[in-house]
Amino acid sequence: MGVSGSGKTTIGRLLADRLSLPFYDADDFHSAANQQKMKSGQPLTDADRQPWLLQLSEHLKQMEKEGGCVLACSALTQSYRTLLFSGLDPEATHLIYLKGDQAVIEERLRKRKGHYMPSTLLGSQFDLLEEPDDAITAEILGQPQEITEKIVATLLR
Repeated sequence: MGVSGSGKTTIGRLLADRLSLPFYDADDFHSAANQQKMKSGQPLTDADRQPWLLQLSEHLKQMEKEGGCVLACSALTQSYRTLLFSGLDPEATHLIYLKGDQAVIEERLRKRKGHYMPSTLLGSQFDLLEEPDDAITAEILGQPQEITEKIVATLLR
């Protein structure tokens, strides 16, 4: 979890590969209306996010039955995470927070091509962000492979 541009997709794919699990990007589950809203520079509301989070929660429940997965998802607030993880085995669910400085992430977003989330919405994501107390926190500075290996080492303890 983390704000847009924190490396959720990159690290998530590497982590899924390292753990031999399927990878899913929550962005792929957004409705066309949500994608268009973000593309036009408007932040999503809780009402926009709720059906998306419910769909993701159902997907996670199914994936738990099939052996697990890695999901890259912003999950910016505790209430979003509560909804997302509702009904999952807490012993089998691990939250990983990709933490980074806003200026670093803003620079990443400016360089990113082909994504509907504009860098102008980053401030609203940081405003909304409630850093989790119950997560593996990984600083985003460093090479993706190095960050992934630190996460794996923490998971395997």
